Amino acid sequence: MSLLRAEGLTKSFGDKICFESIHFSLEKGDRIGLLGVNGTGKSTLLKGLAGVEGFDGGALFHANEFTLEYLPQQLDMPENETAIRYIYKSESTLMRTVASYEKALQDLEAHPHDNKSQTELLKWQEEMDRVGAWEAATQAKTILSKLGVSALSAKLGTLSGGQKKRVALARALIQPADLLLLDEPTNHLDHATVEWLEEHLKQYPGALIVITHDRYFLNRVANTIFELSEGALYRYVGNFETYLEEKAERKAQAEQAEDKRKNLLRRELAWLKRGAKARTTKQKARIQRVEALNAQTGPNANRQLDMPIGHKRLGKQVIELRQVSKSYQGKMLFSDLSFLMRKNERLGIIGENGSGKTTLLNMMAGRTAPDSGTVDVGETVRIGYYRQEDAELDGDLRVVEYIKEVAEVVYTTKGDAIYAEQMLERFLFPRSQQWTYIRRLSGGEKRRLYLLRVLMGEPNVLFLDEPTNDLDVETLAVLEDYLDTFPGAVVVVSHDRYFLDRVVDRMLIFEGNRLLRYDGDYSDYMTGRNDITDKQPQHEQVPTPQPKKEQKKLSYNEQREWEQIDGHIAALEEKQQILEQAIADAGSDYGRIADLLKEKEMLDSELEAALNRWAELAEKIEALQSK
Repeated sequence: MSLLRAEGLTKSFGDKICFESIHFSLEKGDRIGLLGVNGTGKSTLLKGLAGVEGFDGGALFHANEFTLEYLPQQLDMPENETAIRYIYKSESTLMRTVASYEKALQDLEAHPHDNKSQTELLKWQEEMDRVGAWEAATQAKTILSKLGVSALSAKLGTLSGGQKKRVALARALIQPADLLLLDEPTNHLDHATVEWLEEHLKQYPGALIVITHDRYFLNRVANTIFELSEGALYRYVGNFETYLEEKAERKAQAEQAEDKRKNLLRRELAWLKRGAKARTTKQKARIQRVEALNAQTGPNANRQLDMPIGHKRLGKQVIELRQVSKSYQGKMLFSDLSFLMRKNERLGIIGENGSGKTTLLNMMAGRTAPDSGTVDVGETVRIGYYRQEDAELDGDLRVVEYIKEVAEVVYTTKGDAIYAEQMLERFLFPRSQQWTYIRRLSGGEKRRLYLLRVLMGEPNVLFLDEPTNDLDVETLAVLEDYLDTFPGAVVVVSHDRYFLDRVVDRMLIFEGNRLLRYDGDYSDYMTGRNDITDKQPQHEQVPTPQPKKEQKKLSYNEQREWEQIDGHIAALEEKQQILEQAIADAGSDYGRIADLLKEKEMLDSELEAALNRWAELAEKIEALQSK
């Protein structure tokens, strides 16, 4: 029997349908990654499954003893409750016993000579033996340790947002459950903790549904993907990589079906235009068929995010740090740091929470002054800063008002004017939603709106502080493509390993009390971290020529070329076939044939060059992989 069966679930807000009549079932061992564009109802579905919100229609079926744990995206925790009480609070006898034992242990540690505390601890040790709770206690301590939850006696109201998230995640993982629901569990976690969480969830005994923007996490944890799209739920068996392959195949099939529909519609319209003499039954049937074909919509009708925004010119001088130092609450974050930002910089900054990443970003942006040293910013620099704190938008503003505060019109890289309303449409905010109050948007929609506001300023230097939090996978993919062609400098603070691999080519790493620098992306750093040398307090001024390193992978431009060359060759081959058919159809029109042959000769040369370049890159990849 299934752990959980959902039949006909429906949910809408006003005239906006999140999902309609969706069906699915969950088995023990299912690890579901839930995907969909922000606003499609991912978090709403989890809230419904958790019983936090109701559905408009449909039903859930499960066994009487069924239990679940839920980690929401937006936390609502009792401010006056201690972390330990919150973590262990449960209807389970096992967890109540563990909680009482841990409290008795803490009391004895605080009063080691108190007889009452000693007696209380002995009592709960015996109870732990009786209910067999020692294994659960050990596992709980492991989870707390790995998540860095140590302030167990602290009241929740005194904790930071990141600390609260870890406490809530610890509770969800520690409590025994048949179904675990996690909404963005990797937010506020550093890279090492995310990797531990991956391994822990792969061994989870029940079923799991997780919403996350972390594509490496999805690929390593999920064995099934659910995608919410246009009110429907699609199921893909496999991890994120398999999902991408199958979705691409489904999209190709849908496009083929759409081409057939258009061709059939064209033929039917042509028949009708011939003008039958009488309204025969056959003609009426054809009219009905044309109306039905017109009513259908193909895959190209789906909304797709577009970022055609231009930028201001960037001069040679960008940002230079000279012997800067900064401390916070008595802790030295970095000292005597010198760094020169390049015009086309792609820099990733990583490190543990509280190590100084955001402080460094604020200093480079001129929002925080160094304790010593100087920060010089070029005259042409125009910074666009996507910050965690600024994502708290004014809920009383309407969507379009929020964007127009920055600009009513922007210009594309081609010089075309695009008005705020048009940009909102390209960012998946239709006209019908643009006068909606911001407070009615989902968390992910607010983040997408905030991203648009930053880009509307037409920056030439982008600072992105945890940009992937709460953004959907589709938006991230478009943002990554936009950054590929962004001609200015980009600095990213992120825990998202996939995003770092996709975007950056240099790293700054906060490690202990050191600040290290590494040339390469995140995966390069993890592979070669043993070879990293401490760059502190070395000063970086104008770069001096260095001996050329042995190439370990394709350059950025080569990788871009390799990703696009297959499509380029396919397009040339298609043009070649069209020309050959045109030559065959030209008959005895020798002037036309001569023009077509000349065009084909040029096309053949271009195709030959593309095939030769493909072979060169393929050989290079093979040689690099064999090293």
